[in-house]
Amino acid sequence: MSQTIGSTRLAYSRVWHHISASAPHPTLSTVKSPREAVTPPSLGRLASRIAMILMGKHKPIWDPSTDCGDYVVVTNCAALYTTGHKKWRKTYYRHNTRPGSLRTITMDVLMDKFGGAEVLRKAVSGMLPKNRLRDKRLARLKAFEGDAHPYKENIIRFGGKKVGQTGWEDIVKAVREGDKATIPS
Repeated sequence: MSQTIGSTRLAYSRVWHHISASAPHPTLSTVKSPREAVTPPSLGRLASRIAMILMGKHKPIWDPSTDCGDYVVVTNCAALYTTGHKKWRKTYYRHNTRPGSLRTITMDVLMDKFGGAEVLRKAVSGMLPKNRLRDKRLARLKAFEGDAHPYKENIIRFGGKKVGQTGWEDIVKAVREGDKATIPS
């Protein structure tokens, strides 16, 4: 017997989300003392939100053993925001299991060599569960250095506006009011 009520095909469908690493986010950004000095989301906050979307924890049908997450397109990774001196002091390690082969690289060298997308990918990878779904989830993360990306048509829209842009809530309210008017009492 099924434990779910209703059709779950729509709930399991994958949606494309767009996040800009350089633009302030209403819930992820920190607000400084003057209201105008809002910073973009820091690397950790951004990576944890992306990991939640890739796992599908924002959906009501989330289950740890199923892969029900969505796609995430991150733009402007070249302008990743980090607090303090992390950009110069954080080190990444790799080792090929041979004695004396531990290699270290700092975040600024990694960004110069591979770009900010690789730094973000490493941060998100560390926040995903270490199981056999990890590589599939990371494959749905599409990170780009600038604004241009080939997935513009896939980003979720409501009434022609991208979800998350200014003004999309007004379109939602207008559609809901129109639906209330058409429902007979």
